[in-house]
Amino acid sequence: MSDTVNQPRAFEILTAEPVKKRRKPRDWSDDEKARLVAETLLPGANVSGIARSAGVDPSQLYGWRRKALSSGAVTPLQEATGNEVRFARVEPVANPVVEIVIGDIVVRAGGDVSPEHLAKVLRAVRLT
Repeated sequence: MSDTVNQPRAFEILTAEPVKKRRKPRDWSDDEKARLVAETLLPGANVSGIARSAGVDPSQLYGWRRKALSSGAVTPLQEATGNEVRFARVEPVANPVVEIVIGDIVVRAGGDVSPEHLAKVLRAVRLT
């Protein structure tokens, strides 16, 4: 047997920071949950944006929404037939770049962009 008592040894000193206090979970009332879920069901609603503005984790709001929809307590709103969204037909012009201004957003599209793709981009911009 070998003598390990007189052999040099290496020690590692570990230090730890104290665990910070956990934030107390917020207790959302049923009315608050219902209001947020109803807001997410509006046509064109951005669920993550609504969650962030209310101080809720987006996954939590998606969970509330999924639960409400599966229970049948709420249903998504259908767009009224009288409020049909229409877009102008887009034709390439001689200028290689077309600028479309919607509010404070500028969309620049080259003449080689298909009208269908540009219409999708414009729909997305209008939803923001």
